Amino acid sequence: MKPIKLPPIISNLNKRLATGLSLLAASAFLTQNTTASVLALDLGEASSFAVLAGAGITVAGPVNSTLIRGDIGSFAVTSITGLENVVLNGVNHAGDAVTQSAKLDLGAAYTDAASRTPLVTFPPISDLSGLTLATGVYKNSSSFFLTGTLTLDGGGDSNAVWIFQAGTTLITGVGSSVNLTNGAQASNVFWQVGSSATLGVGSEFVGSILAQESITLNTGATLTGRALALTGAVTMDNNLVTVPETGSSTLLGVGIALLALKRRKRI
Repeated sequence: MKPIKLPPIISNLNKRLATGLSLLAASAFLTQNTTASVLALDLGEASSFAVLAGAGITVAGPVNSTLIRGDIGSFAVTSITGLENVVLNGVNHAGDAVTQSAKLDLGAAYTDAASRTPLVTFPPISDLSGLTLATGVYKNSSSFFLTGTLTLDGGGDSNAVWIFQAGTTLITGVGSSVNLTNGAQASNVFWQVGSSATLGVGSEFVGSILAQESITLNTGATLTGRALALTGAVTMDNNLVTVPETGSSTLLGVGIALLALKRRKRI
């Protein structure tokens, strides 16, 4: 197994211990389990979906302002509102049999993700900004926040996998981002969220979001991954969502899509 890059709070413990905390006490906030082997989640039929919801999809913003590169669908509530605002490079499955099968596969993948043994357990309500993380399963019993940049380092392994387990929410701030380095692939990043996920205005997020409830992409947020909501709605506004491919073609495709979207907005 590759060496684990732990969050900076470990390397900065000596400074923090000046407050009187002992190393033993500090370890209660961040625990490790280095025996877990990380395998990618099998999304089944949900893998072709850029947006999959349980209670409908709503897209706000100007006409053709949201670009979705992948399939869309919703079940049990099948409504899709604001489709005129979407440029869809995929199939609108609405609530058909493919969508229903994808929802079943999503449920199985969600359960799998939630059951994985964490490599690192963060203290409640943690901000991932400024961290560089190697492959692993990362857990927070409550919420993950991202107010700056999170770097995922593949260590030269294109098969490296990251699974983030958020007990309740995932929230990203305005202009926040996830950076992939050293072979890391967006297709191998997964966010299992116990309730709802919200991507901030203009944020650039990476990975497949598997939310128990709802997912919101605020104005201008981009997602190289998937917005997959089990029971709730997916709400969008002037976004770019791209189902990731393996290899360097993912970044190239996203770059081309961003250029096309910017040109369309200027017209």
